[in-house]
Amino acid sequence: MTQFTDAPIFDADQHMYETPDALTKYLPDKYKSAVSFVQVGHQTRISILGKIRDYIPNPTFDKVAAPGAWEAFFAAENHEGKTLTQMARERVMESIPAFRAPEPRIAALDNQSVQEALIYPTLANLVEHSASEDPELCSAMIHALNRWMLETWGFTHENRLFMTPVINLGLLDEGMRELEYVLENGAKAILIKPAPVRNWKEWRSPSLPEFDPFWREVEAAGLPVVLHASQPPLDDYINKWEPPNSQVFTEMSAFRWIALGHREITDMITALITHGTFTRFPKLRVASIENGSAWLHPLFHDYEDFYKKMPQAFPEHPIDVFRRNIWVSPFWEGSVADVVETVGWDRVMFGSDFPHPEGLQEPTGYWRYAEGMDEKRTYDFMGDNARRFLGLPVRNPAELAAV
Repeated sequence: MTQFTDAPIFDADQHMYETPDALTKYLPDKYKSAVSFVQVGHQTRISILGKIRDYIPNPTFDKVAAPGAWEAFFAAENHEGKTLTQMARERVMESIPAFRAPEPRIAALDNQSVQEALIYPTLANLVEHSASEDPELCSAMIHALNRWMLETWGFTHENRLFMTPVINLGLLDEGMRELEYVLENGAKAILIKPAPVRNWKEWRSPSLPEFDPFWREVEAAGLPVVLHASQPPLDDYINKWEPPNSQVFTEMSAFRWIALGHREITDMITALITHGTFTRFPKLRVASIENGSAWLHPLFHDYEDFYKKMPQAFPEHPIDVFRRNIWVSPFWEGSVADVVETVGWDRVMFGSDFPHPEGLQEPTGYWRYAEGMDEKRTYDFMGDNARRFLGLPVRNPAELAAV
């Protein structure tokens, strides 16, 4: 079958590269000493709470690895055995305006034949993990980042770029205020880290009934929630097996890659299901982005198995809940079939991860990895399912004609 390639693309996974003031411009004075950029040799690093945080080794993003620089690694075509650092150094580039601001990004989308995109921050990957021991600082940094995002990108731009302000629920009252702020300023989706949250006393599942006021407001607003991969919450465990300095993303060991797996996303979704959030708020729409899809089959196996063993422990059948509430964007190099066979065709979304080096050089590069889809399913996967997720009109002419 010849692959149809003319469907209007909605890219559910694109990113911005923030400027260094993104975390500090709107940070209250009492917190500014907790966040700084410091020189370590010839490199600039970010320090949070007095510790150098090197998960993102180039936090100013003045120079970055080019989009698609790591494609051979993630496509399992790294025949020369190069490290991510080696690949990045071979294709380093200056940040361009399309990485930094909305108008140039719109021009880039036009050149890429992309109609719309969800845009995620990059520095948010490390904020909540690095500032978790001070929940007030964490909330303040998140609000500072969201204010910078609103000022620089807006939360929507030309109804084509949909930015994802961040919500942290470590301090529920602060999370509720942040939700009100982003809704008042036109956010069409929010970003939540798939991990437990920390208050002043302990770590908590954000799916417990104490967080119901937040989820109630999200459901009432019809606001989609994205669970995007970020710095994982399992570092303390992994560091018992390997030295902590191996957590630098570009230098992670084979053990760390394999052991980390996809625990953060499977645990978060399982918490939302088993702790009853989706049952109490069945209209919630939640998407897993850049977490892959290989975990779906084993997770669904576990759901089926444990539901048979202890049905009384589940408010509803977990697979039914998953299929009702969850959308999934597989890795560009991954399997669309993983999602289709478990969740269904209406729940799978395309994402390129542009302009990150682990993404595609440009979204249409996906056709090299496409598994073969008929015209309707290409419309669905490449754009219309993401539009449905956000509550936007679909683009498939056949569907529009049938309305």
